[in-house]
Amino acid sequence: MLRRSLLAAAFSLTAMVAVSQPATAEKQTAIFAGGCFWCVEADFDKVPGVLDTVSGYAGGSTENPTYRTYSSGGHREVVKIDFDDAKVSYDRLLEIFFRSVDPTDAGGQFCDRGESYSTAVYALDDAQKAAAEKAKQEANAALGGKVITPVLGSARFWPAEDYHQNYYQSDERILSRFGLVKKKDAYKGYRKGCGRDARVRQVWGEAAFTGIK
Repeated sequence: MLRRSLLAAAFSLTAMVAVSQPATAEKQTAIFAGGCFWCVEADFDKVPGVLDTVSGYAGGSTENPTYRTYSSGGHREVVKIDFDDAKVSYDRLLEIFFRSVDPTDAGGQFCDRGESYSTAVYALDDAQKAAAEKAKQEANAALGGKVITPVLGSARFWPAEDYHQNYYQSDERILSRFGLVKKKDAYKGYRKGCGRDARVRQVWGEAAFTGIK
C-alpha cells in the first residue's frame, strides 16, 4: 500500500514537472548550395542552433546520384541543415549563407567551376521562399545588383557517400600528392588553395562570414 502511494505521488510530481516545461521548437530544415559541400558543412556546423548538417546532392533529374554521376544528372552539391528555430532563425541562416559565398558568380564557386558547384537556395515551402527572396534582395542591394543566386522550389535531397560527411574534421588518412594525410588537413589545404575565404572577404568585406576555424 505504501509503495503504491509513493508511486502515485512520484507519477503526479513527474506529470507536474512535464507540464511546467516550456514547449520546444520543432526541428526545421534548410537546403543550400554553396559550392563545395565540405566547406558549407564546416561553416554551418559551427552556427549556434544548428543541430546537424549532411552533405549531398539536389536539383537534378536522376535518382540515386553518386559523386561520379551527380553532375551529369543536373544536381548541385548541397548541404541539408537541420536547426532549432528557437535558437537560430531561417532568416539568420540565409544571411550567413549569402555572406559565406560569392553570390555574384554564375559559373561555380571559387576554383570549382560548373553548374554543379553554383549557388542556390532550395526553399522547402512558401514561407522559406518568401524569406529567401527577401534575403536575396538585401544581398543584391548590398552588392550593387550583382547577385545571381537563384531561389528554387523544393527538391529531393540525396545524401552523399559516407566518406564525404564531416570531411573537414576527419582523422582518417588518405593518399595525396603529399603522401598520407588526414582528411581534415587535406581539407584545410584545399580550402585555402581554392581561395574560398579570400574571395568571400573580397566580395563582402567586413560583412563576410568565413566560418569559425
